[in-house]
Amino acid sequence: MTAQIDQSSIEFRGLRAVVAVEEEGSFRAAARALGYTQSAISHQISLLELALGTPLFTRPGGRGMVALTPAGVVVYRRARHMLGELATLAADLTAMEQGEIPVVRIGTSQSITGELLPPALRALRDLRPDVEISLHEMNADALVFDQLASGELDIAFVVNPTPDDRIVAIPLMEAPWVILTRRDSDLAAAEEPSFDLLNDRELIGWNRRWRSQQALERAWSARGISPRVIFRTDDNLVLQRLVAAGYGDACIDRLSAVGAVEQSLTWLEPKEILTPRMIALCRARHREPSQAALILLDALQRQPSV
Repeated sequence: MTAQIDQSSIEFRGLRAVVAVEEEGSFRAAARALGYTQSAISHQISLLELALGTPLFTRPGGRGMVALTPAGVVVYRRARHMLGELATLAADLTAMEQGEIPVVRIGTSQSITGELLPPALRALRDLRPDVEISLHEMNADALVFDQLASGELDIAFVVNPTPDDRIVAIPLMEAPWVILTRRDSDLAAAEEPSFDLLNDRELIGWNRRWRSQQALERAWSARGISPRVIFRTDDNLVLQRLVAAGYGDACIDRLSAVGAVEQSLTWLEPKEILTPRMIALCRARHREPSQAALILLDALQRQPSV
């Protein structure tokens, strides 16, 4: 690669072509996706390679798959980021011209909404009172990541996020499993709290559709713990009220336990770790967050851990 790059010859069409070829798998598929001829795509990339002074793809010919060169990998990653920023800029300008209220869309859960978000939202409100917040309860990670990548969500809180090239995951805090019980229960009096105390215990649990609940029950099984789940719910408040009523105990994350609304409740944190639980703040890698989203991200990262 030459030390001097002819920046005046770099066009967004060439950057879009590089991204399309890499993501579609071929020059022909990229041309179809962008609405160009195959020769036009080849020409756009050739002009970009000339401006950068280095080949971006290996072209084996025939039915062989094209592949990015080391320089091409760098250009592809940067191009995705630049095109994402351009899309965000266009969306922000359109919203401004149409008089729309800026919106920050957040993928979240009940405990995070109740415990982590309020101070950060207040910090955002102080700086940007014009911004509207839209909360979306999360389901599967894959769906959340798709929504982040497409711009349907600006940021999302994910527990133990799976690696995804489209997503930047910023570790925020540990949220280990704890035992929620009544203050006057025999569990609360245990000198050495342990998850083994849950064996054959009647519990209130989350519905099995949640990935974290599935991981929890696998961890129980691996330790030889066999609680009896007598009620399942998706509602954090319902779970707490049932435990407070003495209907059963619960195994929940520490963040939810800290925010328990009933004075009759307490929580125990055993020394052993059933499964690691890291809450991460996720955003799209190739899309630059709006100013409001950046303020919120900064406020969340500054908050002390629970």
